[in-house]
Amino acid sequence: MIFRRGSVYLVGAGPGDPELITVRGMRLLEQADTVIHDRLIPHEVLNWCRDEAKRIDVGKYPDHHRVSQAEINDLLIQHARQNRMVVRLKGGDPFVFGRGQEEVEACRAAHVPCHVVPGVSSAIAGPAAAGIPVTTRGVARTFTVVTGQTASEFGRHDLDYYALAHTDTVVLMMARKNLRTLIGKLLEAGRSPETPVACIERATFADQRVTCSTLYGIADLVDELKMANPMITVIGEVALMVNPALIEWPEEAYEHFYASEFGE
Repeated sequence: MIFRRGSVYLVGAGPGDPELITVRGMRLLEQADTVIHDRLIPHEVLNWCRDEAKRIDVGKYPDHHRVSQAEINDLLIQHARQNRMVVRLKGGDPFVFGRGQEEVEACRAAHVPCHVVPGVSSAIAGPAAAGIPVTTRGVARTFTVVTGQTASEFGRHDLDYYALAHTDTVVLMMARKNLRTLIGKLLEAGRSPETPVACIERATFADQRVTCSTLYGIADLVDELKMANPMITVIGEVALMVNPALIEWPEEAYEHFYASEFGE
């Protein structure tokens, strides 16, 4: 496949493990003139770039955006107009809570060719890395992916929590800060406090951590274990399918969870 200069390629870097980027994404990095990347990417993949390639870190941090989205859009356009092949490297998939569509629209408005290269989303890969299928026959036919950045500091609670409470599997992304708020809303909407929940910190990375509890108890357990973003939270019966060998929890919680939730 021929990759063209004067173009922008929105590339999904995958969920964290550098080997989970697509082959097409790897080939684009090997040929890119400019790589504009986010914070939560597997930084090892940048080693595939040519020595002369320009690398620009535009990663956003919680409550602190060093480079605004408008500035990122301008960077993409400026470098493409210099007849450079631009790779915009985004964690996971560019269109799953990645503001990828805004970047596509900015390029189109500037008449800059823009191509999307899908990536493996941590919404699915995170649970899978812990042994959890988001759907499975006879247990879960539906799943919903929700951003954890939905809380009072944004001045809105616009999720349909009743619908979420009646969805087989709910996957919360980057919800560490607002976990108690989201859980509270689900409980208010009728989700059972005994619903199994699994949390996966740094999913697919070598230092991945996994813990499990009920909807009622997970927030306290996550606090006790000092888990942090990036974290995927899986709510639903499929959480019972987690690989037990990966679970981290205090000894007393181990016996309680297996006795009451796994039915042993």
